[in-house]
Amino acid sequence: MQADPASLRLENGAVVDATGAARITLEEIGRIATYRPDTLPDGIDHSLTVAHHFAPTGYPFDFTNGIQGSLVEVDVETGLVRILKHWVVEDCGRIINPLLVDEQIRGGVVQGLGPAFFEECQYDADGQLTNGSLADYLVPMACEMPDIEIAHIETPTGDTILGAKGVGEAGTAAAGAAAMNAVNDALRPFGARLTQTPMTPLRILDALDAAREERTDP
Repeated sequence: MQADPASLRLENGAVVDATGAARITLEEIGRIATYRPDTLPDGIDHSLTVAHHFAPTGYPFDFTNGIQGSLVEVDVETGLVRILKHWVVEDCGRIINPLLVDEQIRGGVVQGLGPAFFEECQYDADGQLTNGSLADYLVPMACEMPDIEIAHIETPTGDTILGAKGVGEAGTAAAGAAAMNAVNDALRPFGARLTQTPMTPLRILDALDAAREERTDP
C-alpha cells in the first residue's frame, strides 16, 4: 500500500490511511491471502489464524450440569419404538456462541440415542465381528431422530476467564438414560422392564414375553 504501517488503521471493514481514505478492504485481504499468496512479498506469513493457549486457574477441568427427558411411543405388538421428542436443559457456564452450543448438544443427543436404540457390535462364536460395516451396523438417521428442544441455565465458572465450561459431551451423557427411562415407563403397565441397550424390538418383545409368563405362572 506504499504507506507507513503506523499511519494505517482499521475502520468499517477496511484499512484506511491517515486521511481516512480506504486503501483496501478486509475482504480483499482475505481473498489475496487465501487465493493469491503468490502475489505477496517474500517472507510474508499469509495465514489468517490466531492461536491462544489457556490453562485453567483453578480445577483442571470443569463439568457441565444438565438434565434430559425423552418422550417415546412403544408398539407392544412389534417392539418398535418411536422417539417423539427429546428435551435438554444444560448449564455450560457462559455461552459464547449460542447456535454452536445448541447444535453441539443436538449432535451429542443423537450420538447418545444411537447406542440406546440401534448401535451394537455383534460377534460370532469365534469372536469375529459380524457387523463391521455400515451395511450391517445400524446408526441413527435423521428420519428416526426426534425434535430436540434445548434450554439453558448459565452459571459462569470461576475457573475460566470467560466463565464458560465445556459442552462437547453434554448431549451424549444422559440421552441413553433418558430414553431407557421413557421406554421402561411405557412398559411399566405390562410389568416389563429393560436393563440392556440397544433397546431393539426383539429385546422389547422378549421383556414383554417374560413379564407375561411371570404373570401366568401358578
